[in-house]
Amino acid sequence: MRIHKQGSGLRLPDYRISMDCTGKEEDHLIVSHAHGDHMPRRPAAEKVFATLPTARFMELRGGPDQVNSLEFHESVDLDHVTITLYPAGHILGSAMIYIESDEGNLLFTGDYRTPAAAATEGFDGPTDVDILVTEATFGLPIYRWPSHEKLFNQIRSFARKALDEGNTPFFLAYNLGKAQELMHILAPLNESVQIHGAGYKLCPVYEEFNVDLGVYEPYERDSAKGKILIAPSSALSTQFASHIKDKRIAYCSGWATLESRRTQLTVDE
Repeated sequence: MRIHKQGSGLRLPDYRISMDCTGKEEDHLIVSHAHGDHMPRRPAAEKVFATLPTARFMELRGGPDQVNSLEFHESVDLDHVTITLYPAGHILGSAMIYIESDEGNLLFTGDYRTPAAAATEGFDGPTDVDILVTEATFGLPIYRWPSHEKLFNQIRSFARKALDEGNTPFFLAYNLGKAQELMHILAPLNESVQIHGAGYKLCPVYEEFNVDLGVYEPYERDSAKGKILIAPSSALSTQFASHIKDKRIAYCSGWATLESRRTQLTVDE
């Protein structure tokens, strides 16, 4: 089986298939999830496949709008191969791509997480794999985190303590995936959350698939003080919440493991 790496994705030229990338000769494109580094903007493929949540996100984020949606564990037969999507646990709709052929079986993981993120469909994969192509963003031994229970308690305690002390808790997180996971974790506090506008427009997709995001609204400068705020770290270089002096900032990312990244940002936790 010939495999060509391209960007964050793979091409299987003999089967005219691409995954998370696109070439002029591919008939079929399979997209693992809707983060910008995996979502081709203008695919040349005749048919695009993804889960329904990923199709929804891509439509909102400027990706392909003509998508053939697949359920997890649903197989589709293409030319000489069978494709099945498995839940990757990274963000809502994220999928590992399993390809069965006469030359063997290949699993392309895309970004995945196990234990799965709280606001996802979980994690599950096939057992019969001949070729594994895996993302390894956090593959080094330094990237080891506490249990979800401990992390969730830490997040809720950070917000609760800040509010009780008259401060505004401000969480830095990606607009798609991490932001909504935080909202889901914070929902039991029953406190109002204001989220960056780019993240806000993606939240209805989570609610469509029955993920509880709690009480939330888009960021409004005049009413943000005393609410729980969520925005990407790039917001620190803008005027986002700059008028609020009494705020506590938490950086929520796997990259926070790196001391260099922690010191690069002016955050409290």
